[in-house]
Amino acid sequence: MSSKEAVVEKTDVDFVDASKSWKRQNDNPSLQEVYKTIPIKKTGSFFRKLLGFIGPGYLVAVGYMDPGNWATSIAGGSAYGYTLLSVILISNLMAMLLQALAAKLGIVSGRDLAQACRDHYSKPVSFVLWILCELAIVACDLAEVIGSAIALNLLFNIPLVYGVCITALDVLLVLLLQNKGFRYIESVVIALIVTIAVCFGIEMALSKPEIGGILTGFLPSSEIISNPKMLYIALGILGATVMPHNLYLHSSIVQTRKFDDTKEGKRSAIKFATIDSTVALMLALFVNGAILILSAAAFHTSGHQDVAEIQDAYHLLDPLLGSGIASILFGVALLASGQNSTLTGTLAGQIVMEGFLNIRLKPWIRRLITRSIAIIPAVVVTFIFGEKGTGQLLILSQVILSLQLSFAVVPLVMFTSDKRKMGEFVNKAWVKWLAWFVTSIIIVLNVYLLWGTFF
Repeated sequence: MSSKEAVVEKTDVDFVDASKSWKRQNDNPSLQEVYKTIPIKKTGSFFRKLLGFIGPGYLVAVGYMDPGNWATSIAGGSAYGYTLLSVILISNLMAMLLQALAAKLGIVSGRDLAQACRDHYSKPVSFVLWILCELAIVACDLAEVIGSAIALNLLFNIPLVYGVCITALDVLLVLLLQNKGFRYIESVVIALIVTIAVCFGIEMALSKPEIGGILTGFLPSSEIISNPKMLYIALGILGATVMPHNLYLHSSIVQTRKFDDTKEGKRSAIKFATIDSTVALMLALFVNGAILILSAAAFHTSGHQDVAEIQDAYHLLDPLLGSGIASILFGVALLASGQNSTLTGTLAGQIVMEGFLNIRLKPWIRRLITRSIAIIPAVVVTFIFGEKGTGQLLILSQVILSLQLSFAVVPLVMFTSDKRKMGEFVNKAWVKWLAWFVTSIIIVLNVYLLWGTFF
């Protein structure tokens, strides 16, 4: 690059950064070992360029179909049929907006959300935010551990306690994939998502749901607000859908792409990253919707309106649908969901620790710490209380996630709406107000959910 070109590129970057509102120079990029390791084609067709950005959105989508979501969707479908499909749709639309903002923050500022918080807030505030985020990651990891253990128990009759311990071995898989390159992680995640989608596609065909009921279910109903029990499950679906650690994750992994560090390069990267995450979340919408539709078609219409546990759903599917593979497909999808979530949980934990504290540990050490914290309570509860205890632990994990969500969403919307930090890429007025409106809804609903859970 000539000195003249270097000056032009530096000028572009400075213009984007506007008034230098960031306090520190960002010398340590997020996920340094894979930072800008995936080249992006500067020329070619629209789809050729898009292909280079496909991947991060699917890692994010994993969090929207993890085992923690299954219990709420199963309970909602069995108790109220297709009515709560509208809640799943609204939740995913909120997620699409927030994930697009997370990607934009990472692309424009060169910082993930954790690094941005460390730069903007005082050390005590950043430390508190880090603790809250770590709790959320551990809670999410807890749901993954339990979900995988339940799947192993259902498919292979492995006792829950042993299944929980077996899930710790995924540290080796994560380490292997990270050494091979980030594209390998993305490929495995996408393959597991496709497995989940195919399993539920077959399940829906076997359950023969009412098309009219499905279409009606996607329309919001006033009954959701007027019926306290239905509202509580609806809030549980909302709380389990938008995951706080996904916002930190997405703002980091979009930086694995080696796009031009210019206004045009960043504008193009934002466009393709948004398309990637939106399409991936539409697939997550299909999976979450399919779980509720399956529950409604198999359980609600047959009089089994109190099915809320994953184990109960598994055992009832074969006799109700008259197929010997329905339960197996359900178990395979659950196992794929749990293992998929562990991969993204590893990355999120690394991003949060490095971003907030600027401490860099080897990925396997970081994963082992988080995994141990999640496995210990899971082993204790499964040993003492058995299957019923694991169900309660799943619910508790979703409550913790709900509590943390606001502490991730508020900084994200605040940073992307600040012209001093985002320059010309600052949120447009309508995006800004829509984002704050969504944030307000999330805060109010999660406070209500927490109140209802404890009181």
